Amino acid sequence: MTAEIAQPQAQREAPTQTPAGASEQALAAQAHARVLRHKRLVLLGQIGIAAFILGGWQIGAMTGVIDPFFFGSPVGIVIRLWDWGLNGTAYGSFWLQIWVTLEEALLGFLVGVSSGIVLGVLLGEIPYLAEVIGPYIKIVNALPRIVLGSIFVMWLGLGLPSKVVLAAVLVFFVVFFNAFQGVRSVDRNLVSNARILGASRLQVVRHVVVPSAMTWIIASLHVALGFSIIGAIVGEFLGSQRGLGLVIATAQNTFDANGVFGAMLVIGALALSAEALMAMVERRLLAWQPPSNTDQNIQGL
Repeated sequence: MTAEIAQPQAQREAPTQTPAGASEQALAAQAHARVLRHKRLVLLGQIGIAAFILGGWQIGAMTGVIDPFFFGSPVGIVIRLWDWGLNGTAYGSFWLQIWVTLEEALLGFLVGVSSGIVLGVLLGEIPYLAEVIGPYIKIVNALPRIVLGSIFVMWLGLGLPSKVVLAAVLVFFVVFFNAFQGVRSVDRNLVSNARILGASRLQVVRHVVVPSAMTWIIASLHVALGFSIIGAIVGEFLGSQRGLGLVIATAQNTFDANGVFGAMLVIGALALSAEALMAMVERRLLAWQPPSNTDQNIQGL
């Protein structure tokens, strides 16, 4: 009789039990849905701000609140970009101008990042060298970039090298100081343990110091990427034969506000595209790190 009563009770209790795997899948699905909802809200907010600014700008230009001759208009900017895309600029194809600026920025970025990392790690590991070279680096960093750009144009001419060097100088200081501080912030217990295990100085730098400082270095790359584009544009503005900086300077000289804003819009699109690519690289290089507080807060919404 007892067994007959216990059996129905077990049958009634069995369906209420949820496997652990199913529970984890449900939680993961809920977290994924929260992340997607947060991304949609962010995108909606970004589109709303852009629509408010552009719509107000266009209405102001149409009603005469602002003067389109000096401030342009969103419709005029689109027309100017369309004309450049079809007929080109005074210096050739508009796509060629974009490629020239992009090439200068990328080369300057690569040169500045590589030299900044190498010198930052070197001075961070050798205090004597940091004390000797440090004042000279601070002096050069304090010089106005516009002055350096003029000097590079005089030395290297109006071609590609002067723009690459200026972009590399702007990138170098951002990456150098982050790499230097990242090396100085490495846990010395890790370094001591590696040396106790028989690692050489080069092995310690390669397997302990550089990975530990990688967070600092990666953080500087986002700023350095924008600086490389700025360096290329400023160099072209000072003197060049082609490029978006030259297009902006020509539009400015002819009071073409739509042309100035149109070229600036293209530069912003290039910067956003490069930033998205840099974010992908960052996720690959820092995949070993735990989720940041921001990611945890988003998942907890």
